[in-house]
Amino acid sequence: MDIRLDAINHFYGKTEILKDITIDIPSGKIVCLVGPSGCGKSTLLRFAGGLEKPTSGRVLQLGEPPEGCLNTLTYVFQDFALLPWRSVRGNISLVLEDHGIRGTKADAIITDVLARTRLTDFDKALPKQLSGGMKQRVAIARALAVNPAVLLMDEPLSALDSQTRELLMDDLVTLWTRTPFTALYVTHNLAEAVRLGHRVVVLSRRPGRIREIVEIDKPLAERGYADADLEIIQKHLWDLMRDEARAAEEELIDV
Repeated sequence: MDIRLDAINHFYGKTEILKDITIDIPSGKIVCLVGPSGCGKSTLLRFAGGLEKPTSGRVLQLGEPPEGCLNTLTYVFQDFALLPWRSVRGNISLVLEDHGIRGTKADAIITDVLARTRLTDFDKALPKQLSGGMKQRVAIARALAVNPAVLLMDEPLSALDSQTRELLMDDLVTLWTRTPFTALYVTHNLAEAVRLGHRVVVLSRRPGRIREIVEIDKPLAERGYADADLEIIQKHLWDLMRDEARAAEEELIDV
């Protein structure tokens, strides 16, 4: 299933936040949103997920969700949102319980996503026993358990240290390579965007407009740390953003 953000415009009161945004998120691809602070990235993600409605424009779901899809749209947040009194397995089972799935069928789904996210040996652990990276793996496993049509990922690695972020990027690449998923991925981190994105959408400072859409053809499995090709693309993205990022930062400080 594809998602299209079609001619999105948005105001908060008299303040124009987004202007004439059209973005396609094709099935089986990861589309990353980058731009200066306050440019409307997370607002667009909320529109895509149906949590808010734009002042004008449409969010279109095109095609059919995958077989066995329980939630068409599923979020992965930066703060993990795990229940502290439930084990890893219990946190994942929660989303299945909402759909009345329990017992043997639930166990099979949970065992599969635990294996896919390398959490099999930690299924009985409580969140307080896990590192930040492990907690985010649980959040990703929980999202995958409902077989979503589209993952909506709101800076999922921003709360992690640089080494853990690299490991989680490797994990996401492995997950996608084995079973390609569709995602709209918001990040401030350009290294993440070029490592994970098939398409990177660069927004201007407020009101957010599309500065450029950059296609990255290099297969995810062939992208790596300190990749010269990706560094060239990352530099291009930063050249697009630098002056506006500085202006946005100064605007935030002035407020």
